[in-house]
Amino acid sequence: MTAALAGCDARPVIVGGGVAGLAAALFLAPRPVVLITRAPLGADGSSPLAQGGMAASVGDDDDADLHLADTLAAGDGLCDPVMARRILTAAPDAITELARIGTRFDRDAAGRLALGLEAAHSRRRIVHADGDATGRELVRALAAAVRACPSVTVVEGVEARRLVMAQGAVAGLLVAGDSGGTVLRTAQVALATGGVGALFAHTTNPDSAFGLGLALAARAGAALMDLEFVQFHPTALAGTARPLSLVSEAVRGEGATLITADGTRFLAQVPGAELAPRDVVARAVWAQLSAGRTVFLDARSALGQGFARRFPAIAGLCASAGIDPATQPIPIRPAAHYHMGGIAVDGEGRSTVAGLWACGEVASTGLHGANRLASNSLVEGVVCGRWVAESIAGTRATPPARHVPAEMPPPPDPAAARAIVSRHLGVLRDGDGLKAAVTALAPLARSDGAAADPALVGLMMAVSALGRQESRGAHTRTDCPQTAHHARRSRLTLDDAWTLAEGFAAPPAARVRSQ
Repeated sequence: MTAALAGCDARPVIVGGGVAGLAAALFLAPRPVVLITRAPLGADGSSPLAQGGMAASVGDDDDADLHLADTLAAGDGLCDPVMARRILTAAPDAITELARIGTRFDRDAAGRLALGLEAAHSRRRIVHADGDATGRELVRALAAAVRACPSVTVVEGVEARRLVMAQGAVAGLLVAGDSGGTVLRTAQVALATGGVGALFAHTTNPDSAFGLGLALAARAGAALMDLEFVQFHPTALAGTARPLSLVSEAVRGEGATLITADGTRFLAQVPGAELAPRDVVARAVWAQLSAGRTVFLDARSALGQGFARRFPAIAGLCASAGIDPATQPIPIRPAAHYHMGGIAVDGEGRSTVAGLWACGEVASTGLHGANRLASNSLVEGVVCGRWVAESIAGTRATPPARHVPAEMPPPPDPAAARAIVSRHLGVLRDGDGLKAAVTALAPLARSDGAAADPALVGLMMAVSALGRQESRGAHTRTDCPQTAHHARRSRLTLDDAWTLAEGFAAPPAARVRSQ
């Protein structure tokens, strides 16, 4: 590892090899940059698992205003309309740029982009690749471009452990690999580390997605936003696998329905039915499961023998589980899928800490609000990855400190926090359960052990959820079922979280600061 990092000091460092991290590295060219990733490019993270596609208003009957309206409706009052418009307006150009670097998007017989439909979209605007393997194709194309770019140094098998700070600004990054640890001296770090799904027993995310970037940023003093909002995808393939395989929303977009074992279509009377926003569908599925009923996704009439042609990857996943979706309904359940909260960033991806940027799922840009609109995440990763690159390139970096000591923490392990977070921060929450989560997670988070960072992330999520005494989007509190008249975003630092955790039992003192 030391040899691989030789000569890398004083360069910007990007942490994460998913779509956002790869885009940021690529768009920094020709400025030298270091990209570190814990696994070989394309072998880990949530990006390669993404099925549905990228939402962009490229159809003849579509425009950015319509895309924005759908996004704001799904976000349930918490989107930043200015930032959302900016990102979505840039989406079509992002598709063009990705195609230019070699992304093989699906096209119709005339060579036009094939467009799919997903929940809560009013138009067909989902650009996809290999039917249902869009993330895999994006990572392939971006990784190939990054590897071919002489200004990017890719260092695989290395994990970030701590940001090193000096006078309130980033001075380095403590990293660990098979041969030990070292400090990369740098004044510019961009985090693209993904989400928090690994904190839940049922998730579509890999085990590496436990919120590492949130822990790094929080310990460095950065502000975090909207941590209580976790999107549970309503249709993960039920089973014992970890992570659970996703059954893309695009399957419902092609007409598949949700039924119980006796054939009852329980969403028929819900506005939008199977294409209602994800939080609505997830709660409906959870209610059936909680009542002891098994839930299935039925594509037999809608797709039948054409299922494998339209969704080859999902058909393969079903076959591995002994299911033929052309002739059998698919057993499903909700699973933690996407984190709408993250590191608070401005329009260029800068955090509240000097020298620290964030993009992708780890960042809170204001696009997703309380409930992400399907297929907006990959677009956000590419668009905001580019803006982070432009911001870093346009920022005069101060020379990193000569001496940046740091103590190496142990490799993080989310197992101890997982049972607590799964029990108390699931599809439905309540105040007593959230307080129990804070009580159980606090000692783990204060420890020096492997559970510390995952537990710290779970603790901050629970504190934020306690402060939001309403139900909105993906955050549903059974003890606070109403939606507040005034929508507010939540914001806290690690110091805030500790103060609130210590006083959670006191009346209104335990409130997350409103912005």
